[in-house]
Amino acid sequence: MDRKYKQRGYMSEGERERRPDFRDRPPGPPPERIGPRTPRMPGRVTVARCANCGGLLPTGIDPAGQCPKCNFELHSCKQCVHFDPAARWECTEVIPARMAPKDARNECMFYEMRTSNERETTSGPAAAFVRSGDPRKAFENLFKK
Repeated sequence: MDRKYKQRGYMSEGERERRPDFRDRPPGPPPERIGPRTPRMPGRVTVARCANCGGLLPTGIDPAGQCPKCNFELHSCKQCVHFDPAARWECTEVIPARMAPKDARNECMFYEMRTSNERETTSGPAAAFVRSGDPRKAFENLFKK
């Protein structure tokens, strides 16, 4: 008896050497790779979004102004880095009194515009549309030769 198990498909040492994948390998140790493969991750970009509509705010926008899409006041508690609904008076900074309307303009001295670090997932014509804002031009760029 030359096989340990009798079922079909079980390979003994002699059959293993006849397989083509073992013959095709070059003799010697496998090529040395230093560290794991580098993943292909999309780039990251820091953006500011409107707290009301979620639209992207253009870079360099005045924090004392309004959202160009929905006219939401940007210098408000909801747009601030320190806004936290679970904190006392909904602010992580120590403030003397609660600011009542969280979506209205205020003159808080701790105000900083909230930004987020997001993955840049658009490229090519779609990115051109996001940057330019012209859908017709982006459509024409799709079929450019």
